[in-house]
Amino acid sequence: MNAPELGLPMTVPADGLPARVRIHEVGARDGLQNEKAIVPTAVKAEFVRRLAGTGLTTIEATSFVHPKWVPQLADAEDLYRAVSDLPVSLPVLVPNERGLDRALALGARRVAVFASATESFAKANLNRTVDESLAMFEPVVRRAKAQDVHVRGYLSMCFGDPWEGPVPVAQVVKVCRALLDMGCDELSLGDTIGVATPGHVTALLTALTEAGVPVSALAVHFHDTYGQALANTLAALQRGVGTVDASAGGLGGCPYAKSATGNLATEDLVWMLRGLGIDTGVDLDRLVATSVWMAAHLGRPSPSRTVRALSHQEQ
Repeated sequence: MNAPELGLPMTVPADGLPARVRIHEVGARDGLQNEKAIVPTAVKAEFVRRLAGTGLTTIEATSFVHPKWVPQLADAEDLYRAVSDLPVSLPVLVPNERGLDRALALGARRVAVFASATESFAKANLNRTVDESLAMFEPVVRRAKAQDVHVRGYLSMCFGDPWEGPVPVAQVVKVCRALLDMGCDELSLGDTIGVATPGHVTALLTALTEAGVPVSALAVHFHDTYGQALANTLAALQRGVGTVDASAGGLGGCPYAKSATGNLATEDLVWMLRGLGIDTGVDLDRLVATSVWMAAHLGRPSPSRTVRALSHQEQ
C-alpha cells in the first residue's frame, strides 16, 4: 500500500493558517521556458489539459515575449488557441505593449508583467533600469485595466540577487508599492535564486503590510535551490498569504539567473497543505500522473520528492 491508501498524510491543522490556498500553477510556462530542447506545442497543450484535469484553477499558459529571447515560447499564439476552451484561468506574461496586443487579440483575460527589485536583474532581464522598466509597464497595465483584464505583477529578486547579494527589504517594498499604484491587482514575490529563509519572508511580508500593501493582493513564488521552498511557503501562510505559485513536478528555473534551480513542486506543496487540512481542490494522484507523463516527454525523472515517492520512481 502507498501512503494515500493508508490515509497519509494524517491531517493535523495548525492555528493561524488560511482554510484554502489557491495554487498558481506555472509549470507550462515557467517550467518549460528553460528547457534546452523545444517541447512540441501539442505536448504543451496536453500538459495544460492534464493539469486542468487535476482541479487546478489557475494555469499560466505561456508568455508573449519575443521568440529571440525565449525560443521555447515561440508558439504562444498556437498554444493559447489550443487550450483557450478550458474552464480555468489561463494567465499569460506580456513583457510590453506588443505582447499585450498579442494576448488581447486572443481573448486573454489575465496577464502579467515581470519586474525586478534590483538594478542588476532589471538590466539582465529587461535591458533597462528598474525605473525604466516600470515606465515600460505603466501603459501595459493601464490599457489592460481599461479592458477589465486582471493584471499580476511578478517581482523577481525579492530575497537576494546573484550580482548584488542581499536585497534591502525597503527596496522590495518600494517596487511593490509602485506596481500596486500602477494598477496591478496581484503581486507575486519571487525568490528567483532560492536564497530566502523563513525569517526573511516574515520580515518582508510584515514590511509590506506596514506599507499598506494588503496581504490579499500577495502571492509567493519560491525556488527550492537550498531546500527552503516549503519552509518559506509555510512562513508566508502564517502571515495570511493565500496564493502560492508552484510548478508541477518541480520544473523550471530562470533563463536569466543561472543559479536558479527548480520551482517549488506543486505535488510537494499539495502534500504539505493536505497534512495541514488546507483545501486546494487538487487531486494529488492525477497531478503526480501528469508530472510522470511530462517527465517521460522530457526524458528525465521529476525532481519532486512527492512525485518520486508516490510513483515509486528511483530516488
